[in-house]
Amino acid sequence: MSRVGRMPVIIPEGVQVALEGNILKVKGPRGEISRRLHESMIVRVDGGAVKVERPSDEKTHRALHGLTRTLISNMIQGVTGGFEKTLELVGVGYRAAKTGRKLVLTVGYSHPVEIEPPEGVEFEVPNPTLIVVKGKDKEAVGQVAATVRGVRPPEPYQGKGIRYAGERVRRKAGKAGKK
Repeated sequence: MSRVGRMPVIIPEGVQVALEGNILKVKGPRGEISRRLHESMIVRVDGGAVKVERPSDEKTHRALHGLTRTLISNMIQGVTGGFEKTLELVGVGYRAAKTGRKLVLTVGYSHPVEIEPPEGVEFEVPNPTLIVVKGKDKEAVGQVAATVRGVRPPEPYQGKGIRYAGERVRRKAGKAGKK
């Protein structure tokens, strides 16, 4: 039995969970999220908890058991508290600014890079070298943060680039001089 999958997901106060076929809709203070769950997983909404069961002990069902439970848990957490990823800009002249909804990055290219966030995701720029990606959908927040990081990933020689907060970049030694 999956240790993650067998734990019930507690539904907090102010959150409504509705199951229509294999589409789960979660509505809370930060908005609404819906997701199509795998048709072979058995999902039940019992009062103040959501329980996930699997039909057999087959390998794919075992894998989907914990995944389905975690997806439901992330949906509930997203509509109550939301998710955020913090990115840091390291490098001389590397700056970020917010123009409307767009994020404008100046990261050493001949032109500024503009990134438009998808629906449900927003950017915050507390200072020019810090970007906070916020949203209710964990998957979308992570994907947008990865897209922003992909504009200029940290390079191993001087460490310049866009990195996640707390990310350690493995540094390489430069050229050894001729003796």
